[in-house]
Amino acid sequence: MSDQNPPVDHAFVDDSGNDKPIEENLKSKATWTRLLFMVISYILISIASFVGTFVVVLGFLWLLITGEVNPQIRQVGQSIAAYVYEIVRYLTFNTDQRPFPLGGDWPSGSAD
Repeated sequence: MSDQNPPVDHAFVDDSGNDKPIEENLKSKATWTRLLFMVISYILISIASFVGTFVVVLGFLWLLITGEVNPQIRQVGQSIAAYVYEIVRYLTFNTDQRPFPLGGDWPSGSAD
């Protein structure tokens, strides 16, 4: 996505002087579909935040009890962090790739 190639479901004003009338933007099915996916994504990010909080507490308790970081818990945390990042990118119009389960795959837990 770039300024020269706006996303298919964009609702931005064209800087070339060929502005779409607001009525056309309001009637655009793509705009309203994007809103629907944004609302669903917001719900998903809320759930992911709750799960992420649980993973943080679990990871700390594991460290407290064993004295070591659990690699599986760390991997789950990385995966949730990547998922939240994908959702934020979608919500802020930095990508048109819909996050899991709306179109994309679940991000891997690898820290690369």
